[in-house]
Amino acid sequence: MDLESQYYLTQEDEFRFNNVMDIKYSQSLIQKIFDSLSAHIAIIDDQGRILETNAAWKTFSQTSGGQKEFRGMNYLSVCEAAHGEGARDALAVARGIRQVISGEQKAFLYDYPCHSLEGQRWFYMRAERMEDGDRIRVIVSHEDITGLKLAQEALTHHQKALEEKNLSLEEANTALRVLIGQREEDMAEQEKKVLSHIRTFVMPYLNRLKSGGSLGKRDLTLLDIAQSQLNQVASPTRMSALDVTLTPQEMQVASLVREGKTTADIADVLYIAEATVSFHRKNLRRKLGLTRREDNLRSYLLSL
Repeated sequence: MDLESQYYLTQEDEFRFNNVMDIKYSQSLIQKIFDSLSAHIAIIDDQGRILETNAAWKTFSQTSGGQKEFRGMNYLSVCEAAHGEGARDALAVARGIRQVISGEQKAFLYDYPCHSLEGQRWFYMRAERMEDGDRIRVIVSHEDITGLKLAQEALTHHQKALEEKNLSLEEANTALRVLIGQREEDMAEQEKKVLSHIRTFVMPYLNRLKSGGSLGKRDLTLLDIAQSQLNQVASPTRMSALDVTLTPQEMQVASLVREGKTTADIADVLYIAEATVSFHRKNLRRKLGLTRREDNLRSYLLSL
């Protein structure tokens, strides 16, 4: 064999060697990726036999007191032979995986509880069909969703508590509305009694006193004011809203101005100086926003 032939043979051997090394490296990389996944993953064949599991699957089994090796174990047979508390979930998983194997569905999803002495746990299971030439493989993964389930339960509990609180508030509001309604009815009834009493037992005597002819001018003025105020009680106006901004004496002056009394009349009735009445009238105009000369104080008070 000449040197050139030996050279090409060597190159071909090197290519084969590198190709084998690449395959081994790829397989090693795939296995590392497979083992790095947090989900517990197993690959099973069309008979349900386990071909490979990742590190998370093995670790979970060992920490739960299970076995260490799974290759060759029939996953479907184990699920279908389950008994006790988790038997229903195991049978549902087995049926779902068989449907994936037969091609009835591409993937099967299922979440289930897996509680232990350490506490409550829930898992999300997914079985997905994969075809490798004429061979069928199913990737089975179990993901721990305990945190999500606990958050959902807390949210549900919180929503239920809010609904109960809302119901309690609605009941309280209903009772309050009934109470307010009853209170308004009582107040209306009491108001009717007061007004009836004023018209029946007060106003007639004031009219008789006024028509008796024995009162002086000042007393008649005071009597007119008393009758006017009682009439306002019987027919409430918006004058009462001014209580918020006016002093008691300003309210008295405003009421007398509204009745058409002059500054001198008001001073005489309230036993104050006319200058004091003028001072109160200026304050009334300022507080009521009557800044123009043509704005009539009495006309404004009558509009209320």
